[in-house]
Amino acid sequence: MTKQAATTSLEMFLERSLPPLEAEMRAVVQAADPRASGLFGMLHYHLGWADAAFRPCQAQAGKRVRPVLCLLACAACAGNWEQALPAGAAIELMHNFTLIHDDIEDYDKTRRGRPTVWTLWGQAQGINAGDALFALTQLALVRLAGRGVPAPTIVAAFGLLNRTCLTLTAGQYLDIGFESRDDVSISEYLAMVEGKTAALVACACEMGALVAAAPDAQRECLRAFGHHLGTAFQMHDDVLGIWGDPAVTGKPVGADIAKRKKSLPILHGLERSTELVVLLSQATLSAANVRHATHLLEETNSRAYTKQLEGEHHAQALAALEEAGLHGPAAQALHELAQTLLNRER
Repeated sequence: MTKQAATTSLEMFLERSLPPLEAEMRAVVQAADPRASGLFGMLHYHLGWADAAFRPCQAQAGKRVRPVLCLLACAACAGNWEQALPAGAAIELMHNFTLIHDDIEDYDKTRRGRPTVWTLWGQAQGINAGDALFALTQLALVRLAGRGVPAPTIVAAFGLLNRTCLTLTAGQYLDIGFESRDDVSISEYLAMVEGKTAALVACACEMGALVAAAPDAQRECLRAFGHHLGTAFQMHDDVLGIWGDPAVTGKPVGADIAKRKKSLPILHGLERSTELVVLLSQATLSAANVRHATHLLEETNSRAYTKQLEGEHHAQALAALEEAGLHGPAAQALHELAQTLLNRER
C-alpha cells in the first residue's frame, strides 16, 4: 500500500464520517426550552457553529481527532462506524467540556483565534456552560440505544467514559498544581499527560472497539495505541508551543516560555541549566528573555530530547496497532492518522 493510497483511505473516511458526526453533535446540542437559548448559544459559539451574537457561522473548530479515532477503531474492528456516532459525539463533547473549564482555570482569553466563553460571558456562565456540556455528553451516549447497540455495551460505555472523565480531572489537578511549583519532575509531567491528554485518546480508541464488540485483547491493544498516540501528541504540542511557526499556530514564538508552562522541553532544560532557572524566575519576561530562554533550551538539547521521547511513544502506538491484528481500509486509515498527527504544524 503506497502512502498516497493510505492518505486517500483516510480522506475517504473523513469525507464520509465527518458530516454525520457533526450532525450527531448538533442533534445533541440543541435547546429544547427557548428560555435556555442563550446557554446553548454559548455552546454553539464554543463549538464553532455561531458567532458571539449567536448568529450561525462556521468558525474554526477542533480537529475532531478523538471522535474520528473512535469511529475508525469501530470500523477497523469490523463494526458499523455509524453505530458509534453517538459515542464519537460524546467523546468530542467531553473534550470540549474540559476545554471550557480549562480556559477558566488557566485564564486563557482566546481559543482557536476567538475570545473564550468565559471572556465574553464571565466565569460563572463559563462554568455553567461547561457543566451543561458535561450533561450533554451523557445524553449523547444514551443515543447509542437508538443505533441498536445492546444495553450491556451502553452501560460499559458509560463506565469507560466517566472513568476517563475522572482521570482527566485528576490530570488537570496535577497541571494546576504545577503552576505554583518550581520542583516539577519529568515523571510527574508524564503522569499529568497520561491524565489530561492520553486518557481521552485511549478512551476514544477503546470505545470504538467496544461498540464493535471486539475481543478484550483487541480492545486493550487499541487502548494502548491511543494511550501512546495521545502522549506523543502532547509532546508534539510541547515542541510547537516553543518552536512552532506563529503564522501557522496562531501563537507567538516561545508562547509556552512566556507563560512559564511546565512543558516537557522546559522541564528538561530546567534540570540542566541553572541560567534557565534564574531567567524563568524573573517576575516578568521580555521578548529578549524569551528568545534567550529558547536558545538555552537548544543548548540543553531539550527540543531533541522531547522529539526523541515523542518518537518512542509514536513507535509504541504503531506497535500496539500492529498487535491488534487489524486489516482493511479503516486500519490503514488509523495508521495514516497516527502519522498525520505527529507531522502537523499546529
